[in-house]
Formats: sequence, structure tokens, C-alpha cells
Amino acid sequence: MYRAAVKLPYDPSLRGRFKSNLDGFERRRHPRGELTAASVALAIVADDQDRACFVLTRRAPKLKDHPGQWALPGGRREPAETESETARRECREEVGLALSPESQLGLLDDYPTRSGFVITPVVFWAGPSDELTANPAEVSAIYRVPLADLDHADIPQLRSIPESDQPVISVPLLGTRIHAPTAAILYQLREVVVHGRSTRVAHYEQPVWAWS
Repeated sequence: MYRAAVKLPYDPSLRGRFKSNLDGFERRRHPRGELTAASVALAIVADDQDRACFVLTRRAPKLKDHPGQWALPGGRREPAETESETARRECREEVGLALSPESQLGLLDDYPTRSGFVITPVVFWAGPSDELTANPAEVSAIYRVPLADLDHADIPQLRSIPESDQPVISVPLLGTRIHAPTAAILYQLREVVVHGRSTRVAHYEQPVWAWS
């Protein structure tokens, strides 16, 4: 099993670095058009080894849309909600994690999906968090994944498909392969937030089975 060489301890200096990287990042919005607005939460939490981690979920198998897929806490935006309010509400509803407005560090690029959404990723420094609790109606499992695991040499993985001119992106994590949109957002999390590199991901493609 791959083990990251660089550890990222969950401490105030790391929070400051992440905030500085996001403050210096000029994020790109995507035109809404007929797409449905949605937000996801990139919630940075600690694990039992005090490593900086992000919260990842496995969607419940009986959901109507995208059952069983890997996902970040999130969902469609309600009328009058901001990107941050949606991400915080969904995080609370799905995994029982309450995030304050002050915990927001910044936003990444919008990601338009083939299934009709434009996703805004919102990055939060969650602070001390108790056990996360999965809402069984939406989530079958919750994972705290060390951010350092995103520095695997095989991330990202790109492949061509005949249905698109753009490469399909995926990331190997947790003994499996996670696909876009989640994979694209996690790759930008690594590049922008962790390393301060202005890397774009909206052009990366999703696998065909995720288009509907």
C-alpha cells in the first residue's frame, strides 16, 4: 500500500498556508445557463494521528441519482443560498459536521458536469471535530482521507475516450479509483490549496457512465 512521504500535520500554520494559497488564487466561475447550481464541501479535519484530512463519502446505494458513487458532501443550491451556505448545510445534513461561516478558507473553480450541474467547491478548516455521523438516507460510509495521499505519483490518471476530445481524470485512493467530478475537484485541492499552484480542472472529462 502506498504511504505518502510528506506528512501534513493539522495545525494553525497549515491553515494559514492554505488560506494564503486560496487568497492568491483567481478562481473561475462557469456560466450557469441551464445548469443547476450546486456546492460541495472540502472540509479539512484531523484524524486520530492529527493528520490533515478531507472528508469523503460513499453515496447510499438506493439513491435515485449516482447511487454508490464516491462524493464530497454537497448538493444543489437552494434559492437565496450562497455557495458557502449550501456546502455547510449539506455537510451538516450528510455527515453531521457543523461548519461556521468563519471556517471557510476560500473557493475553487466551478466544475460543470455532464449530468447538468455546475459545482462550486468550498474549502473549510473544520477545527476540532467529533465522530462524523452518516445520514443513512444519503451516505453509506464516511472517510477521513489524509491530504498527503493526494501527492501519490499516480495522481492524476488520465485516459482518452472516443466520446470526448478531453481526457477523463481519475485519482487512485482508498484502494479504488475515484472519477470526476470528485477526482477533478480533489486534484485542484491538491494543486491550489496544498501546493499553491494555479491549476485548472474544468476541462477534464467524466466517464461516460457518469454523464446522466
